[in-house]
This record gives sequence, structure tokens and C-alpha cells, in this order.
Amino acid sequence: MPVRIDNQTCFFKVNDEGREYSLPAAEVTVSTDMPRAMSYVDVGAERVYITEQEAAALTVAGAIDGRQHKKVTESGSAI
Repeated sequence: MPVRIDNQTCFFKVNDEGREYSLPAAEVTVSTDMPRAMSYVDVGAERVYITEQEAAALTVAGAIDGRQHKKVTESGSAI
């Protein structure tokens, strides 16, 4: 899990070696990468992709929810 939250401080795992970056939840914005249909957080110069469960936990902790949700645009769409 690349995200952990402790007392409204968010810790993001930003590389495979386990390096973490921390931010207060109020300074975090959860966004959507529409082509990938995934949520992410920009942490410094790094983009950290997160699960929807992590995105929900971040917003509950006080992060800004900037996600865009896909909508049905064609009949028969799986969405």
C-alpha cells in the first residue's frame, strides 16, 4: 500500500526502496488519470497511483477530492 495516514498526515511511498514523502492531508489533492481510469496524488515531482479505497481514506482525512468520474456516453457501455 503506497499510502498510510497518521493523525491527518499522509505518507506516500514514492519508490521501490520504500522512501516516503509526507504531507498534511489538507495539502493533498486526489485526482483522476482519465486515460488510465485511476486515481493518483502528485507528491513533489512524483505521481503516486492509488486505489479507490486509498482515495476515499485520503478524502476522509481531509484531502481535496478532485477526482473526475466517468459517465456513460454510449449505449451498451460497461460504465
